[in-house]
Amino acid sequence: MENQVAGEEKDINSEIEEPSVLLENFFKDFPDYEADKEKITAAWNYLLEKAAGVKRNCGKPWYLHPMRVARILAQNKLDSDSIISGFFHSILSLPGTSLDEIKSRFGEDVAKIVNGTTKITSLPINSKTLLQADSIRKMLFAMVDDVRVILVKLADRLDRMRNIKNADEKDRRIIAHEALDIWAPLADRLGISAGKNELEDLSLKYTNPDVFQQIKAIVSQKKDERSEYLNKATQAILKSAAKAGIEITITSRAKHFYSIYQKMRKRNKEPGELYDLLALRILCETDSECYTLVGIVHGLWKPLEGRFKDYIAMPKSNGYQSLHTTVMCEGKPLEIQIRTKKMHNIAEHGVASHWLYKKGTSHDLVDVKQLSIFNQLQELRNEHLDDETFFNEFKNELLGDEIVVFTPKGDVVKLPAGSTAIDFAYHIHSAVGEKIVGAKADGKIIPLSTKLSNTQIIEVLTNPQAHPTEAQIKLAKTSKARQRIHAWLTANDPVFIEKAAAKAAEIAERENAPKKQHKRGTGNGVQTANHSGKIKIGNTTNFVITIAKCCSPKYPDPIVGYISRARGITIHKASCLTYLRIPGIEKRSIEVIWDEETEQQKKPGDKK
Repeated sequence: MENQVAGEEKDINSEIEEPSVLLENFFKDFPDYEADKEKITAAWNYLLEKAAGVKRNCGKPWYLHPMRVARILAQNKLDSDSIISGFFHSILSLPGTSLDEIKSRFGEDVAKIVNGTTKITSLPINSKTLLQADSIRKMLFAMVDDVRVILVKLADRLDRMRNIKNADEKDRRIIAHEALDIWAPLADRLGISAGKNELEDLSLKYTNPDVFQQIKAIVSQKKDERSEYLNKATQAILKSAAKAGIEITITSRAKHFYSIYQKMRKRNKEPGELYDLLALRILCETDSECYTLVGIVHGLWKPLEGRFKDYIAMPKSNGYQSLHTTVMCEGKPLEIQIRTKKMHNIAEHGVASHWLYKKGTSHDLVDVKQLSIFNQLQELRNEHLDDETFFNEFKNELLGDEIVVFTPKGDVVKLPAGSTAIDFAYHIHSAVGEKIVGAKADGKIIPLSTKLSNTQIIEVLTNPQAHPTEAQIKLAKTSKARQRIHAWLTANDPVFIEKAAAKAAEIAERENAPKKQHKRGTGNGVQTANHSGKIKIGNTTNFVITIAKCCSPKYPDPIVGYISRARGITIHKASCLTYLRIPGIEKRSIEVIWDEETEQQKKPGDKK
């Protein structure tokens, strides 16, 4: 059965507002939670008591959204504490509620999750203020402590995206961009493919509605013809699998809209020009059956070169496992995924699948912190990075695409997509990175500027006389490599410091040039600009500021800001050598300007 169009699924509970009916339907739809019915019912009644008479901006009762969030969590089979936390994820905004009361009545875990979700405010990611970066920091570190905090918040954002039509157009675009930039990649890193796909499709629907409707029309065309094509392929596989004694189930689908959109952009084609829009998914019982089945499929149809991927032997960093292949079936490319039922559960629900809530039994917690994102977050936490740096690390590395390459000994190295051999070398060890002079990929010499590709075997060529260069900073993708190179150059290369100082001064001079024109004609008089005594970051002056004593900047000197851990923002001259020698300075700098006040001065002879 093919997947439904994003945002057009109909929940039979969507029009129901009677609280008792909503709760009754919850237990009817999710019978696994009968064992904790008393506890969940008590939580629902507590929510109703606190939200009595409260309505949303759309005019609907306040409690409807928490129930929808709880249903999403139940679909992912999370434990009862998560369901209750879904009810309570924003309850502290209501009068008469307290964390202590929630803890005493519903337990420490619920209170911890509710506290974590409360700290995560909306994230308007188009603005890079320290406050918003701090929100992301709190969110991700809360995830390290208990991943259910983020699972509840993801359910909250998914429900808001499903009901985004209630917001005005401007807010819809902001919310949709946020979902695309933050929540969908985070769902992907946690292995929740169903949530990721829906968030991406809904985001596309509101950020690029014309393209969405175009893709929808293409996918809807010739549906009967497509069904017949997929059914014939399915029957051929079922027949061959039965001969091999393998019991399987097969589902067919059109790819989700956002993945089609990405293919359009990558290949510069219209959706009607794309042929590999269809996919079959084969589910079996064991790993060995997966490999047998891919052999059967390749025996039925010719596989396309370079389109076979073994994610069973080499799982993705989010735990995803499957075999992918694309074959030419009746003159059309057909993508086929082969996985066990257990792999499929993990692929659909990601870390949520580790709870595997079963009727009459307690949930079985598995160490989900084996996923790479948890290790990366722990490293960032240990480095005590400032908020702006954390924001950039989060966006560029934690949520970006990644590749898998190998050392000559066969060790797996995972790097952000776009990484070079320089990043690989510094990942192995800083001492290796500092001595790199060249590299080999699969035995062939490659330039250090070459972006590495999946599954390559990378060998680093070193020379004891070599050292980092300024050019390598531009070639490095990872923050670790850039920081190590910058630190070495700052400590050992005076020319680098002088060039950096001159460049910073030139940039700051250019950025501040309009501000330094203190007298400006206005038609009737002259505007005079005076320093207000404050420093501006964006449009805000409400920050703790310290003037650096090493260079003592004075208005209207070109200035830069350094985010210190104890003294707020330290202000230096843009050309200050002390500032430029601070390790990792490029990650702890922030753009600042002098705040100015203007006064209207009348020309002599003007009438009052």
